[in-house]
Amino acid sequence: MALSNDLADVTAYDEAKARLASGEDELVPSTVVDAILNGENPIRVWRRHRGLAPGELATAAKLSPAYLSQIETGKRQGKAETLKRIALALGATVDDLI
Repeated sequence: MALSNDLADVTAYDEAKARLASGEDELVPSTVVDAILNGENPIRVWRRHRGLAPGELATAAKLSPAYLSQIETGKRQGKAETLKRIALALGATVDDLI
């Protein structure tokens, strides 16, 4: 039984390593996770992590900078389609942003 668990662990490790190498998955720095857990807006955290200025993200997501600012400050929620466009521009998932 222990041998089959070890094999499963090695297989899972190899698969995770392959996803990282292909760019399909990424490691998220603890500073990103900590900022989100401390209540910072996830969109703003991911935007900063990706090194984007607010205007750059707004342009990439086809939003007005004012609307993006309202979402980042919590004044507006953002529709599902808007969150999808932001996630795509950030190379993240909608789940990462909510």
